[in-house]
Amino acid sequence: MKWPRSKKMENYLITCNIHKDETITALCNGHSELCCSRCVELNHSQCSKVTPINELTDMQPTDLQGLSVELETVLGEIKSLQISQELSVQALLRTYKEHVAVMIEQMRGNLNFNIDDIDECGNSYVGTSGGHEQYLKEEMCRSVLFILNEFDNITVKELNEMRDEVISIKGSVTSSIHKCTSLHNDLSHFHEFVQKIGDNKELCLIASIKCKHIIQQALTLLGKSSKVFNVQSITKHNVRIPSDKRICNIGGICVLPDGHVLVVDCTNQNVKMLNQQYQVVSHWDVNARPVDICLITPSEVAVAVNDHDSKIHEVQFITVNQGKLVPGRKFQLQHECSGIDHHQGVLFVISSEELYKYTLNGKQVCSLYRSFEYKVYKCAVSPTGDRLYITSLWLDNKLHTLARDGTLLATCTDPALYYPRGLHVTPAGQVLVCINSWPNTVLQVGWEGKSKLATLATEEDGVRNLWSVCYSSTASSIIVGLYRDDNILVFRVE
Repeated sequence: MKWPRSKKMENYLITCNIHKDETITALCNGHSELCCSRCVELNHSQCSKVTPINELTDMQPTDLQGLSVELETVLGEIKSLQISQELSVQALLRTYKEHVAVMIEQMRGNLNFNIDDIDECGNSYVGTSGGHEQYLKEEMCRSVLFILNEFDNITVKELNEMRDEVISIKGSVTSSIHKCTSLHNDLSHFHEFVQKIGDNKELCLIASIKCKHIIQQALTLLGKSSKVFNVQSITKHNVRIPSDKRICNIGGICVLPDGHVLVVDCTNQNVKMLNQQYQVVSHWDVNARPVDICLITPSEVAVAVNDHDSKIHEVQFITVNQGKLVPGRKFQLQHECSGIDHHQGVLFVISSEELYKYTLNGKQVCSLYRSFEYKVYKCAVSPTGDRLYITSLWLDNKLHTLARDGTLLATCTDPALYYPRGLHVTPAGQVLVCINSWPNTVLQVGWEGKSKLATLATEEDGVRNLWSVCYSSTASSIIVGLYRDDNILVFRVE
């Protein structure tokens, strides 16, 4: 097959991604990057192996047919992701409208109740003087004003909070949809190219390398990265504050996009905010035992609060405002909770036996998974929301992977998963589990949830009493919370 007459396709392939007026001439093996002469001069002059493209054509195999099949598969997955994200936006807006309607209906109910109550009182005084009638009118006015003021002071604040959440989440999802569209276009181009290149060896090699890079970008966007973390260093940071009366127990961690870290201290019943040097800069005392935390928007988190003795089971929203933690609305749960996570307006709350799906206004949608004998403990959702991971304790000691509807997709039964505590999924889809047993370890599991990929740290590295885990994209670090310890551990990774 001959190369198509259009030069546009060929130029698209051979043009350097960084210097648009230069042509690709070499490959840096160390960085796996295609380079033009300016790239080599500016960025790869110290690299040990930079090889001209014409010298690689007989050395590196190019399976264009296999790449074509892979591109077609990824194209379909990107399109499905885009559709699901668009549906998420619609569901999010619907939830907000429903919540507004409920709040207004509650206000009407309160008004009607008070008016009926006053009417009933008035009927019992039929035939009394006009002075009493005037009193009833004034009482009715006072009741109505009180209800309207309550609506202004509490309900409007709550609706504004939720409106801001919806706007923020919608913006994030819309941005992700745009990335999907752009990547889908690039994948479509390459899918067309690999079928028309013919026998031009240099173009085949360049197309093959570029295809692999863009497929990797797509897999990262889909939360299917297979990259294994490599730990470079481990440091300790003290998170105890003067008001803490007991030794810390960090049950949950989340990282804000600006690099600040929020941790929940179960025993001292507070949420602490750490700066990028992992120093406590603010804290807020919770009314009961906080057990987990998740990100809602770039400046808001949700905290799962669970106290068996006082029967307090709730989700508390907290906003970061000018460096301070400010409590917002909350809603009650009809069950205990041990874990929480969020994806595009949907909350996933785990009790000792079930995984529940909630809307942001506290409406329980359904139960997605049920276990017995207090087995389920923590949950985490994949970046695309199509996979849910849950850890099982006590008699099970497994990691289960569920589909969006709760269907069981996979179960990891690796012996290293004995007593899994902390659970987290990175933005690229890497699954992290910390084990609180002998030996204490931090594990990375494949995004499919079927097998362990690597042991990132063990007791030989000085890690003990592991309780929670989270990844910081800003700092390229894994942060680990500890049980009965005033420190957190930070693993610098590549």
